[in-house]
Amino acid sequence: MKITLLGTGDAIGTPKIGCSCPQCTYALSHGLQRLRTSYLIETGGKNILIDSSPDLRMQLLTAGSPHIDAVLWTHGHYDHFMGFGEFYRVQDIPDAYGAPGVVEYCRRVFSFLPFSICPRDPFRPFRLFGLEITLVPVCHPPAETYGLLLSKGDASIGFTSDTNRDIPSESLALLAGVDLLFIDALAPPPIRTRQHMNYGEACALARELEVREFRCVHMSHLLPWDLPHTSRDGDRFSFPD
Repeated sequence: MKITLLGTGDAIGTPKIGCSCPQCTYALSHGLQRLRTSYLIETGGKNILIDSSPDLRMQLLTAGSPHIDAVLWTHGHYDHFMGFGEFYRVQDIPDAYGAPGVVEYCRRVFSFLPFSICPRDPFRPFRLFGLEITLVPVCHPPAETYGLLLSKGDASIGFTSDTNRDIPSESLALLAGVDLLFIDALAPPPIRTRQHMNYGEACALARELEVREFRCVHMSHLLPWDLPHTSRDGDRFSFPD
């Protein structure tokens, strides 16, 4: 199993349009970007997207134009699902998986596309191309939002999706001790928001969960490029099948 970070940025992305802050200036001068956060999972000869960001066309071209066999949606915010329309006239529209309320909301937005939704209940593992996947409720008010736990063989990978620190205890128990955790870290301390964790909160939570390794994602242009445990677009991680 391989995981590629197609994007690691927040809803705005880095560099932010019209911004001359140190991070955006550095990004422009060094050819760097944080596209909107999404992931490519390669397993058993199949390709799964976790979220379909508005940058999907560029992300898939950069990743070598893989055929996508399924999409998992974490929630119905613009930066996490609106790129799904990029499949139009490119390939057969992939089936979309997620919590019932999430996939139904996204289906209505993309009613012009012929595709199937596959609702799955939280906390109930399901299998997809040899992966065991569990939807994990998180706290991203007011949106219904889910993290993910992926398991294959001896490997376990967690994704918080967008969330603040008030993740339900049952969800935290599932994410505890995973081999790799991708964790929402929107801004540097002391900035705090109602919907997201900042970098300090994310690192503290990862330590509390005693995960083997973690990477911060969904980062805004306010986060410096050289912070420990941050990721960059294109980073890849491999696990034995």
